[in-house]
Amino acid sequence: MSPAVNALARATSPYLRQHADNPVHWQEWSPAALVEAAERDVPILLSVGYAACHWCHVMAHESFEDETVAAVMNEGFVNIKVDREERPDIDAVYMNATVALTGQGGWPMTCFLTPDGRPFFCGTYYPKANFLQLLAAVSETWRTRRAEVEETSDHIAGELRTMASGLPGGGPPIQPALCDHAVAAVLQDEDPVHGGFLTNQAGAPKFPPSALLEALLRSHERTGDVMPLEVVERTCTAMARGGIYDQLAGGFARYSVDAAWVVPHFEKMLYDNALLLRAYAHWARRTSNPLARRVIGETARFVIDDLGADGMFTSSLDADADGREGLTYVWTPAQLHEVLGADDARWAAELFRVTDSGTFEHGSSVLQLPNDPDDLDRFERVRTALLAARFNRPQPGRDDKVVTAWNGLAITALAEASVALDEPELLYAAMQCARSLIDLHIVDGRLRRTSLGGQVGDSAAILEDHAALATGLLTLYQLTGEEPWLSTATWLLDIALEHFADTANAGRWFDTADDAEALMVRPADPLDGATPSGASLIAEALQLAAHLAPAHRADVYASAAEATLASAAPILARLPRSGGHWLAVAEAAVRGPIQIAVACDPVGSELLAAARRLAPGGAIVVGGPVNSSELLTDRDRVAGADAAYVCRGRACDLPVTTASELAAALGAPV
Repeated sequence: MSPAVNALARATSPYLRQHADNPVHWQEWSPAALVEAAERDVPILLSVGYAACHWCHVMAHESFEDETVAAVMNEGFVNIKVDREERPDIDAVYMNATVALTGQGGWPMTCFLTPDGRPFFCGTYYPKANFLQLLAAVSETWRTRRAEVEETSDHIAGELRTMASGLPGGGPPIQPALCDHAVAAVLQDEDPVHGGFLTNQAGAPKFPPSALLEALLRSHERTGDVMPLEVVERTCTAMARGGIYDQLAGGFARYSVDAAWVVPHFEKMLYDNALLLRAYAHWARRTSNPLARRVIGETARFVIDDLGADGMFTSSLDADADGREGLTYVWTPAQLHEVLGADDARWAAELFRVTDSGTFEHGSSVLQLPNDPDDLDRFERVRTALLAARFNRPQPGRDDKVVTAWNGLAITALAEASVALDEPELLYAAMQCARSLIDLHIVDGRLRRTSLGGQVGDSAAILEDHAALATGLLTLYQLTGEEPWLSTATWLLDIALEHFADTANAGRWFDTADDAEALMVRPADPLDGATPSGASLIAEALQLAAHLAPAHRADVYASAAEATLASAAPILARLPRSGGHWLAVAEAAVRGPIQIAVACDPVGSELLAAARRLAPGGAIVVGGPVNSSELLTDRDRVAGADAAYVCRGRACDLPVTTASELAAALGAPV
């Protein structure tokens, strides 16, 4: 008998809790749920989504809140709800199946499985009528054509296991020529009209190419070629002036539904904003572009103010408010007039491109800022008034789940933004987040994936969690010199090496630990997507640790970093658009990576500040007295002056004592 209960009320996922009042007898993914399906001899209906997903909400309202649909689901299936952000391992396995079967993926993801978890039919969103027809067809097939179901599920499972074998390990070290090839291939895909990169003939939807922007900046720094920098500037400018960027409160939406960045899919994700914050901070540090500096400050404030909770950062803001997508953000000329009065409304409408016909639904417009305002005082007055009015509208829901990996990305981004803006508050926010994560998400000597409201979840951390957090902690160590950041980071890397590395293929990594729950397939996806892959993230963390860790561990990390990066050569050669973070790590690697050790009193050292400002992306910068860190072993001030030691790999220059000399040594402008 199916349990006459919905079991999601105690979940630590806001997405699952959104479904706790459904008449569907939802369960969380668990061995017990699979056992129940076997005992009842019914298929599993697996539904995967996330809290900020618009079409997930639509399917919930149409089908999962409907008594008729729920009755059919409860009678014929064991129904399992999964938050893809809490269990990316489950999502990865069945998304691969969905793409293999249908040619495309997306959320909500709807899969029908045998009781042992093998998929035999997959899809995404279904309208109510179609969904009822599908439920009936699947039940009939299960009853009358079981042999075909078993054969199909066996075949799909075999294909998924073949896909999961991934890239082989090994290979020679990455060479500059491969980076040059990858950059050239990426530049060919630029949208020269609107910025960004073309995804299809229509040029839309268009996603922020966060990791690629960072890689292109590093390529420019390495080669001096202006083309990668120009592409970054066109893309970053277009996004910052478009509707994908919140022109009133800061922060980026998930993607643009059009090629010109005008109309966003309005959900705001922590990971997007963290990755873009890092890229814009690098752009600002390299060029001092005022637009970049403004976007950094506003986006950092959005992350801290709108996503902050208990010192950490929550996952997302919903695309919808009061059941309507974008309701909080869009404006009509009449609404501007109501808030601002006639004169300011006309000025604001022209400035923000709010028209009578509109750019969104029902004659409303998404705010854009194609040109800087001619009157900054008036702009601040108008923006303040519009924000105040916006706060009185229905607000998007917030997914309060804290995800380790995304917080790790935010730690790195805020720390680097603090350097770009010379703003200690941002570094303090990064440190507070790191302390809170360490205190809450490390349980019984292992890292957990998520928490909610101060309650840590049961889901084990995956590779990306260990890697992103380790990189964040290593970034904090470089800026503060505080040893606990380094020791915790190396502890995370040691766990990753023990439990996630593929011992049969040097340089290859699994996304789940060897002692985690065994799924039908052990995920091992090396491609970068909306976020960098766990493998490319661990490559970055290992590369940093190889030059920061104590000598007795440094060689271990260096060897693992080199093997990991070498395994990505096929991605950079054939699929560079799917290897943006790999390319960023590779660009740093082929320069050494560069290490800058400044012998100084780190408080108030102008040379150390210059080193942090001038350092290329991926460089390692430390400062302090002689012997205060590995890179400062036997390296002291020179004739009473602060001294910077620049190394590339194991080759080091003579020390320099001025910012201009350091700039010359790095090949960078002062």
